[in-house]
Amino acid sequence: MKSMTGYGRGECTLFNRKFVVELKAVNHRYNDITIKMPRTMLVYEDGIKRVIASKVFRGKIDVYVTFESFSDDDVSITVNESLARGYVKALESIKESFGIKDDISLELVAKFPDVISVDKGITSEEAGSEIQQCLMTAVNEAVDNFVSMRAIEGETLKNNIIDKLDVIFDAVQRIEKRAPEVAKDYRKRLEDKLKELDEIQADESRILTEVLIFSDKACIDEEITRLYSHIEQMRSIIEEPVPVGRKLDFLIQEMNREVNTIGSKSNDLEITNIIVDTKSEIEKIREQIQNIE
Repeated sequence: MKSMTGYGRGECTLFNRKFVVELKAVNHRYNDITIKMPRTMLVYEDGIKRVIASKVFRGKIDVYVTFESFSDDDVSITVNESLARGYVKALESIKESFGIKDDISLELVAKFPDVISVDKGITSEEAGSEIQQCLMTAVNEAVDNFVSMRAIEGETLKNNIIDKLDVIFDAVQRIEKRAPEVAKDYRKRLEDKLKELDEIQADESRILTEVLIFSDKACIDEEITRLYSHIEQMRSIIEEPVPVGRKLDFLIQEMNREVNTIGSKSNDLEITNIIVDTKSEIEKIREQIQNIE
């Protein structure tokens, strides 16, 4: 079982070039991978996504790929003259319209976006060469470190869920033990009420009928059985090596539904108090499950 949050970093250096790949992830319903990288490396984007998707199955994953060259041969500076010309014309128009006397400086024009572009990247001829292999080495290292961190956090989450399942299991046992006493208490309250009303000679069959009707409405045997089943299923699922977050999310909703039904049926203060505590534990598990892959 793995957490959906995590961080991983990988790097590789070859031919005076250094690739650094970082992965960060938070909770997400699906597998959403976003890669931020230099434009000269966009040719590798699909390959990077395939590597990540083969090992990571859920989460919003942000990938940052940076490239550093230690050789001046890799530096390319370009000037977008048509864009610069457009900026200058726009500035001259503003000067004329508002009577501004300031000169248009080279420094000012050069600061406008995309007028001067600096690329430190790799050539198209190098795509598919040892440089690409170096990049993918960094990607795989980052993903492996990322998955390892997720697994460590997942183990912590698993142990936490197991502890809470033990608490819920104990609560269900207490409810199961208390349930048969609820009808007996109801009968006693009914007899006491009849005595208060001077119905001393109340028909025994009438009392029995009332108790039977109450017992039928308050019966929670099925809900208890299903709760035991859900607990055991959850204990089994969290040991599976595959992503289990969606399965656990479904089960915890079912557990919450059974507990709510017991609470509405029981009409007993002791069971109600147990239900309140149990719902609190279920909610804690539900919050933990939102972070499981």
